[in-house]
Amino acid sequence: MEVALLCLFFVVYLTIRYYLVDHDTPSDKDRNRFRKGIEQVSNRKITEAHRYFDEAVRQYPKSAIAYAYRGKCQLIQENYYSAIYDLTQAISRDNTLAECYLDRGIAYYKIDQFNDAFREFDKAVWHFRDEQPDAYRWRALARIQVRQLPQAESDLRRAVSLGDENSFHLLLQPPFTKPVYQK
Repeated sequence: MEVALLCLFFVVYLTIRYYLVDHDTPSDKDRNRFRKGIEQVSNRKITEAHRYFDEAVRQYPKSAIAYAYRGKCQLIQENYYSAIYDLTQAISRDNTLAECYLDRGIAYYKIDQFNDAFREFDKAVWHFRDEQPDAYRWRALARIQVRQLPQAESDLRRAVSLGDENSFHLLLQPPFTKPVYQK
């Protein structure tokens, strides 16, 4: 009888504790905290967003989101080495941010470090869990540069199946020869 009563109290305790505990990750909290800057990036106000996230990095030096968005601003402004630095800092603070791998891969691609770019795009594909066609397209572009053409074609076809029109147009160009069908 006492055991059943203790089990009942334990279940009630776990239920109450579940509803009282905060379930947001630090990255989720930072996304809410930096909503203004994220909106500036979305609206392509890159100079203001860069200043915003530069200040955010100073105030919150442990924030992966602040570094990630400052890196995104650097990437858009074509400061590729600075973007790589910021995105590396973001990944070292939270290695689950898939967009950081994609952006860092793009920065490596733009400075002609195709092997590093391929590695980053490969990580981005894994972290996006087969839901982001951009990661497949960029990985295919890096594979073309390192002469992995059959795998590049496979990546482009996967991106097309996810709805990426840019990959469809890339498949229509040499070195790819098989016909492409869109559903």
